[in-house]
Amino acid sequence: MTVVLVLILLGPPGAGKGTQAARLCAARSLAHISTGDLFRENLKQDTALGKRAKGFMDAGQLVPDELVLEMLFDRVAKPDCRQGYLLDGFPRTIPQAEALEKRLGGHAKVVVLSLRVPEPVLLERLTARRTCKACNHVHHLRFAPPKVAGKCDKCGGELVQRTDDTLEVVSKRLEVYRNQTQPLEGFYAGRKLLAEVDGNRPEEEVFRDLSRRSIGGEAA
Repeated sequence: MTVVLVLILLGPPGAGKGTQAARLCAARSLAHISTGDLFRENLKQDTALGKRAKGFMDAGQLVPDELVLEMLFDRVAKPDCRQGYLLDGFPRTIPQAEALEKRLGGHAKVVVLSLRVPEPVLLERLTARRTCKACNHVHHLRFAPPKVAGKCDKCGGELVQRTDDTLEVVSKRLEVYRNQTQPLEGFYAGRKLLAEVDGNRPEEEVFRDLSRRSIGGEAA
């Protein structure tokens, strides 16, 4: 069986994972697998997996890891994943990582890249975002400020701070990441699969570093 590249990108909210994931997938011809997208697609298509997930969600319960893995491996069996894929949003916990490891067996080359960004920088990145109420275009008060205060450059709509970009909510999201997901760094470091990358640099520099480390087995 062909060994495929499985790229796992770790990093707290605001570290730039979304931007870098898209660039890495384009550069390496990898499929971008988002667990959020998997849920939405299975629910929309009313698949058997989607129906099972909906049962848990309607009951106010978390979808079991095993069902998430079933959705994931159903997706990665498709032709666009033959060259490899990048996992976005999974695993989030050590039990999920253990279950993923078991399912992958020896048929994958796993590379885990961790974006490191100081917490004060993360807070600034996230709390200074402003989103247009009309077109959802995002400005940043420091890095991409609007030409007219409070107005969207694209459509002139009103710019607002989303509730999940407030200091209180951002601080809570970072706390959840520290408690639930950051321990994955130790899990993968123990397996010689982790490469840490300084994410507090210009986007192009971060991308070059991530790209280099995703190729040559430098994660040990």
